[in-house]
Amino acid sequence: MTQLQDTGLSLAPMTAADVDEVWALECSVFPYPWSRGNFVDAVASGYDCWTVRDADGELAGYYLLMYALDEAHLLDVAVAGKRQRQGLGRRLLYQIAARALGHGMASILLEVRPSNERALEVYRRHGYVEIGRRKGYYPAGAAGREDAIVMRLEL
Repeated sequence: MTQLQDTGLSLAPMTAADVDEVWALECSVFPYPWSRGNFVDAVASGYDCWTVRDADGELAGYYLLMYALDEAHLLDVAVAGKRQRQGLGRRLLYQIAARALGHGMASILLEVRPSNERALEVYRRHGYVEIGRRKGYYPAGAAGREDAIVMRLEL
């Protein structure tokens, strides 16, 4: 377990025992959440998956990274609703960059919905730049599909 500096929160590798709680958080913060099976597969596949918990063990957030060659792919990151707008997302992005650097990565890629304006703002403030779009990448209910903005952070 690793302390997230000056927060009272701890990071720990995500395990199969965390999946139900992580999935519940995912469902609470995203209108089109990953499936439970996506988390099971990510943990089982050995992706770099981490949880963030407070001193009482309550889940505050998580992230999942995948590495390929010299590039990290940020698959998913979330902060619990009651923890949002307190700087935890920013701290997680620093942690994610540190993990990627520690694995010898040169950059981090991610996809984000154009409608997720808060996330876009946070990513841009942290140096991520738009490098492309994936047409119709996300489900979008009655609207059909929504593009993904592909962003990269050079480390």
